[in-house]
Amino acid sequence: MFFPASKLGFFLFTPSNFLILCVLAGAALFGLGWRGTGGSLVVLAGIGLALGGLSPLPALAMLPLEERFPRFEDDGEPVTGIVVLGGGIETRIATARGQFVGNDADERQTYMAALARRYPQARLVFSGGGANLRAGVDSEADIISRYADTLGLPRSRLILEGRSRNTHENARFTAELVQPKPEERWLLVTSGWHMPRAVGCFRQAGFRVTAFPVDYRTGGWGDLFRPVGFASDGLFQLDLAVKEWIGLAVYRLAGYTSGWLPGPDDASPPAGPSR
Repeated sequence: MFFPASKLGFFLFTPSNFLILCVLAGAALFGLGWRGTGGSLVVLAGIGLALGGLSPLPALAMLPLEERFPRFEDDGEPVTGIVVLGGGIETRIATARGQFVGNDADERQTYMAALARRYPQARLVFSGGGANLRAGVDSEADIISRYADTLGLPRSRLILEGRSRNTHENARFTAELVQPKPEERWLLVTSGWHMPRAVGCFRQAGFRVTAFPVDYRTGGWGDLFRPVGFASDGLFQLDLAVKEWIGLAVYRLAGYTSGWLPGPDDASPPAGPSR
């Protein structure tokens, strides 16, 4: 139940969806004769859309997530393996069109290929199942396997985990698959804004990882003073950030992460994977 409930919750409470629903509800109330209440709701929702699209609010919501972990710097320590999380593939369209279709987070696959070349002895894991509620859609792992040559990935080194539907399952199933040892170094590749929750889940699963954040949506704290060119861009960034903050809170309450906002200096993970 957790997976479909989370999908419904994110749909309802994503800021742009929520505000649009408020506009529709206000218009309906206005039409039913509740003119004051309906009109106020429409005006407030319009103000919310303007603030979400054109103000510094999206950057303010996103920056604490992206700044939580520093950019990875190679210090010469051997890398045992690389874990890349799904989320960068449009599975429904890729299945329908019969070709690889990335989305706005497809830097995850780009860096997967680059790291495979940089660390030729490292184990290469991709974790991504079916996050789509519809049947008949290929998993991200299936698509990675099918188009490995297109992406420049070494097919013989790929270890694919295709059961996971969310970040908690990414961590749990990957830990079960590769059985990491405490002294090993594994790089975790995912979007910078997603890294705190991802690292928290892997720690909770007893899997020690080193963050390799990619797919940044901000350029730094200076973005607070940069004008937003398109309201749609601001709303999309705000949607991502709010969804992630909600995810952090829900995962912590469910016991899926090691902290409310996991960071690089948090305590060591538990001794074994959580169930």
